[in-house]
Amino acid sequence: MQADIFGAPAAATPTSGPEADHWQERAAWLKSELNRHSHAYYVLDNPSIPDAEYDRMFRELVELELAHPDLVTSDSPTQRVGGKPLPQFEPARHALPMLSLNNAFGEEDVVSFDRRVHEGLQNGDDITYSTELKFDGLAISVRYENGYLVQAATRGDGATGENVTANIRTVRAVPLRLHTDTPPAVLEVRGEVLMFKADFARLNERQREAGQKEFVNPRNAAAGSLRQLDSKITAQRTLRFFAYGIGVLEGASMPASHSALLDWYASMGLPVCRERAVVHGAQGLLEFFHAIGDKRRGLAYDIDGVVYKVDRLEQQQKLGFVSRAPRFAIAHKFPAEEAMTVVQDIGVQVGRTGAITPVARLVPVFVGGVTVTNATLHNEDEVNRKDIQIGDSVIVRRAGDVIPEVVAYVPELRPDHVRRFVMPASCPVCGSAIVRPEDEAIARCSGGWIKCPAQRKGGLLHFVSRRALDIEGLGEQLVEQLVDRHIITTAADLYKLGLTALSELDRMAEKSAQNVLKALEKSKSTTLARFIYALGIRHVGEATAKELARHFGNLDALLGASEEQLLEVADIGPVVARSIVSFLSDPLNTELIEQLRAAGLHWPESEPMVEAPKPFAGKTFVLTGTLPNLTRDEAAARIEAAGGKVAGSVSKKTSYVVAGEEAGSKLTKAQELGVAILDEPELLDLLGQQPPDDAMTKD
Repeated sequence: MQADIFGAPAAATPTSGPEADHWQERAAWLKSELNRHSHAYYVLDNPSIPDAEYDRMFRELVELELAHPDLVTSDSPTQRVGGKPLPQFEPARHALPMLSLNNAFGEEDVVSFDRRVHEGLQNGDDITYSTELKFDGLAISVRYENGYLVQAATRGDGATGENVTANIRTVRAVPLRLHTDTPPAVLEVRGEVLMFKADFARLNERQREAGQKEFVNPRNAAAGSLRQLDSKITAQRTLRFFAYGIGVLEGASMPASHSALLDWYASMGLPVCRERAVVHGAQGLLEFFHAIGDKRRGLAYDIDGVVYKVDRLEQQQKLGFVSRAPRFAIAHKFPAEEAMTVVQDIGVQVGRTGAITPVARLVPVFVGGVTVTNATLHNEDEVNRKDIQIGDSVIVRRAGDVIPEVVAYVPELRPDHVRRFVMPASCPVCGSAIVRPEDEAIARCSGGWIKCPAQRKGGLLHFVSRRALDIEGLGEQLVEQLVDRHIITTAADLYKLGLTALSELDRMAEKSAQNVLKALEKSKSTTLARFIYALGIRHVGEATAKELARHFGNLDALLGASEEQLLEVADIGPVVARSIVSFLSDPLNTELIEQLRAAGLHWPESEPMVEAPKPFAGKTFVLTGTLPNLTRDEAAARIEAAGGKVAGSVSKKTSYVVAGEEAGSKLTKAQELGVAILDEPELLDLLGQQPPDDAMTKD
């Protein structure tokens, strides 16, 4: 038998033949070679064989597996073609939350980030950072067990995503089995699924030829392709993947740095972007940013910025997290893309909280990857400050997923017939008076949920959203029909819906209606934090809702809380406290809460949290110099345990400066500002504590 170009004997179609071990060896060799060539093409961007030869080997493996089904394994290249369509995606809970990043938009933001890292680590030397690209795709988590891919999930709300395992298996850039003989027991890889520009162009060409709708940009195409219920459709679209983070690791040692983690990934066949570097200090970060900016247009894929991460993982752990973002990382966004167009009219939009937002109706213009027809003008003061008038030529800006905004008008192009915008006196949706509190920039419809369908729709969409009650199937179109046909008025009415009423709505078959009813029933079992967030209290986001649930433990305790008691909750200030009291003192809102309880909504409850008094609550400390017994970390830990905050610089807001030997400029500035200065014994006296035990033996 003649050998082929890979040095292995070419196999005939295996309908019958030699012993099973021969076919097993041949199948194993074909899988290994196909996976190797696929890795070279999709990951290394360095094709090693012609497409025709790859296709020949693939067909041979397919025929082998058809004739001998016992040869099919989960890591076979033939398992990437997709399976039966799914009725819907199952939820997949992340073992560790997939958090978003805070953003930097200018060089001063990057310098501030570097300063905060120094303060958090109390490190005077240049910090080492790992720098990489911010891809414009879809965040994904891929879980491997003993080296084999077992699950993939979208980011979702950070805590729970959608199980897209069947679809991710069709992405050839993602290895079905890690390329190592010693894989970890569990490895959860965090990364981004995206579509290269050339693949996007070919996809839209096929869409045009088939008479189907084209995709707007590669990001939408990637997200839409990965979230297909039919994985065969996903398999027909060329998606790529870059690994950039880690969730869970078991059965292996964690690398010492982020850059070493990415090197480890690459050694196991996981795609890692080559455009990355290890740099020092803010200057190194900015140099990387500008270098990537220069080559951005020539990249094979879209990016909207770069990402900076403290490289040492032990330092990342020390810095920790704030709310939904890590302190050790930040995304530096590229300047927003801008284009010029004309304002045809200025209308207003009514938000779910009644906020009246002026919106410019534009001559359509392509900017930031999409065609823009509307752009926000934020509020009446902004319209006047920017002097935007109907008929003006204006600059429109859009960055990533940010809502397009009107930046400025072009004075030299202003025509004679421009007209000024006048805020309407009444709501365009319900006719209720528009009011603007003296201390606020936002005008609001006074109608509330009951009178104003716009607020009702917005409030209901918020109530059913993934991060709130997560009621699948209740999308914008369905909610609009329910409100417009006067079937529901409040969120409590959702739980009175029946099969007949739902089935009679547009695009709602009986099966779809049954699914909505099941989702409603499932949503009755929730958490107190989700329920609080779902109510749509102004200024109460997810993080605040979680703090309220943790602090009060049960709903009745929250309902009876005073403004002073609310101020005791972490991160709640006077504005938020007043907003909560105002919401819970409205009879319509308390009635809604009781109706939802009566409908069967429930959650685990606990006793209100009782915290010991913290003597340093609201106090800010700055440490400088060398203390006789305590290290800075030990002193900071004791201050924070007593409710105080440790800052890195002295200002008028500093309560105390704790000074040791060789205290420098911070002590001088404290003296100039008249800030109280403490030594270590005075600090310990305030804390009511003793120095460390080993200090007792010192001379």
